[in-house]
Amino acid sequence: MGPSCPYTRPSPSNRSSGARSHSSPPEYETIAAAAQRDRWATLIRASGLTAEQADTAIESEAFGALTAELRRAEANHHNLDTLLPRLVAARGFADADDIASVLHYRVARATARPAGSGRPRKAPRLIAGLVPEARGQVSADMRQALDQRRDLIEQRADAVLDTGLDEGATWTKPLGTPPGDPWRRYARTVAVYRDRYGITDDTPLGTAAVTTAQKIDAARARSALERAGNIARGSSARAERKVVRREQGRTL
Repeated sequence: MGPSCPYTRPSPSNRSSGARSHSSPPEYETIAAAAQRDRWATLIRASGLTAEQADTAIESEAFGALTAELRRAEANHHNLDTLLPRLVAARGFADADDIASVLHYRVARATARPAGSGRPRKAPRLIAGLVPEARGQVSADMRQALDQRRDLIEQRADAVLDTGLDEGATWTKPLGTPPGDPWRRYARTVAVYRDRYGITDDTPLGTAAVTTAQKIDAARARSALERAGNIARGSSARAERKVVRREQGRTL
C-alpha cells in the first residue's frame, strides 16, 4: 500500500507479514534528524551563543537528543525562534561540560507543558498520537521519505490495534468497546506505544518507563488510554439509556 492510499483494515491473514516490514518511529526520527540538521544548526548559531559555543554544541554527541527535543517542542506549538535565545540568555555556560546537554535540559524543562497552557490548547502535531512530526522546510526527497514513514507508522498502529481487538487481547479491555472516532484515534496511540517498546504485557502500557524519552511517550499513551476508556464508557452509558427508553416505551 502506497503512502497516498487510505487505510483499510487488514485481514487477520496479512497482519503478521506487515509486522515484519513496518516502519518504526525510530526510523522516522532518524530521517527527521538528518533532514532537519541544517535547520537546527542554523537555529543554534542564531541563539546568542558565541561561534565557538555553537560549534561545540553542534559537534556534541548530545546534539541529536537536543534536536529531538526541539522537534518535540515545535510539535507542541512552541516558538523556537524566541524560546531558544531566551533560554541561552537566561544563564551562561561557563561551567557547562556539554553545552548541547545543558540546552537539552533547559528546552525540556521550559516546554514540559504545551504552549499556551491556560488558554484553549492546540492539538500537538503527533503521528499516531505519539511521534512528533518533523515540520519546516526539508528537501523534496527527505519530505517524501518522512511522509512515507508517517503513513506506514499510522497503518502499523491500526493493524496492531485491530489484531488486538480481533483476538480479544487482554490489553485492549481497558480501552472499552470501540464506538468509532475519536475513540480509535486514542486507542491506536496505545497500540503504537506498545509496538514501539515491544510490550507484550497484558496491561496496556506494560511496566514503568525507564528512559526520559519513553516516559514522555508513556505519559501520552496513558492520557490516550484514559480518553479512550472515557469515550467508550460514555458511549456504553448512552446505549444503555436508549435501551431503557425503548423498553419503557413498549410497556406504555
